[in-house]
Amino acid sequence: TVTQIDVDDEALAEVLRQSHLATKKEAVNEALRAYAAKLRRVAEFDGYLQRAQEWDYQGWLALRAQDQSPLA
Repeated sequence: TVTQIDVDDEALAEVLRQSHLATKKEAVNEALRAYAAKLRRVAEFDGYLQRAQEWDYQGWLALRAQDQSPLA
């Protein structure tokens, strides 16, 4: 898809210089992929945080104690 956007020239120049990418298009596409990956990691972390808040620590301790008790 062809899209015209106003890009921060200094930021683009820095990305091109540090990444050794050859074109502006490559730099913009790489930045978009990196940002999308960051958003996926944030969403995954939010999922971990949600599960951690729902975790039953006391229940886990009770199950662990049962597993470690000698069989009668």
